[in-house]
Amino acid sequence: MKTKLCTALVAIAISGPATAQEVTLRLHHFLSAEAPIHAGVFEVWKERVEEQSEGRIEVQLYPSMQLGGKPPQLFDQARDGIVDISWTLLGYTPGRFPVSEVFELPFVAGSATETTMALQDFQEAYLSDELDDVHPLLLHAPAAYKFHMRGEPVESLEALAGKKVRAPSRTMTEGLEALGATAVGMPVPEVAQALTTGVIDGAVIPWEVFGSLRIEDMAKYHTEIGEENGGLSTSVMALVMNKRVYEGLPDDLKAVIDANSGANLAPLAGEVLDAAEAEEREKALAAGGEAVVIPEADLEAWKSATQPVIDAWVDATPNGAEILEAARAAIDAQRGE
Repeated sequence: MKTKLCTALVAIAISGPATAQEVTLRLHHFLSAEAPIHAGVFEVWKERVEEQSEGRIEVQLYPSMQLGGKPPQLFDQARDGIVDISWTLLGYTPGRFPVSEVFELPFVAGSATETTMALQDFQEAYLSDELDDVHPLLLHAPAAYKFHMRGEPVESLEALAGKKVRAPSRTMTEGLEALGATAVGMPVPEVAQALTTGVIDGAVIPWEVFGSLRIEDMAKYHTEIGEENGGLSTSVMALVMNKRVYEGLPDDLKAVIDANSGANLAPLAGEVLDAAEAEEREKALAAGGEAVVIPEADLEAWKSATQPVIDAWVDATPNGAEILEAARAAIDAQRGE
């Protein structure tokens, strides 16, 4: 009798109540826990998923490449099941996601919210094939990039000549070279060290990661293109889940993931990154940084210089002209134009 009772108790302990945790999802990315995307989006996403699943899903966050590898490997880590979910820039693997590059072309992107919301319908229409190896949770973008320089400001196109500038992607590498700079490709976590050692004279990044990189003492000169939240280029960022892990979830837990994915998650990402963009700009200028805005009226030379980059992308991409027109139309719709 005692043996039977013990066996029953063990069985109950193993099975647990209906609300016990059933799934653990490890989310891996390359920025620090201080970055706005981690604190403002991933932490909130974790809380929502855990609460809405009534504790049946546990989300574990691993910033700063804590699970190993390099930022360009993150997409494949999720694809191959090394991690359950990863977040990365698609442009870190040049040429692998050519259609998504349309938003990285010079003078296409807008604010984080504009570009992120534009990506939602665009993704369904044009990006399904590129993302077929994973289950996409969110495609989004930061506000368009600005120049952050050490030594001297970039006040004109001529001032870029010969400057070594960090580039995040193939399209931005080509864009910077077209503008007369020497592009140096690298993931954003390497920017601080590269500035310190003089490998680069500056970087194109959004304001929102500026503080978490802690480069305010090294890069004091900032150049914005056109409108405060628009201009030079951006990167398409992807939060992706291992396909087998997603498909193996019970239907009710899939529904929790779906309710916190895509267009349901995009407004939060846009709002958080735009707010961080303004906050980090204000902090940098209050700390003695100097900002230059290249007015719209002076941008014709910049646009003319980079037009061959756009033309080359259109020529190399099947239906490139249609895709570019669709991306621009999606951005314009978000701007209310």
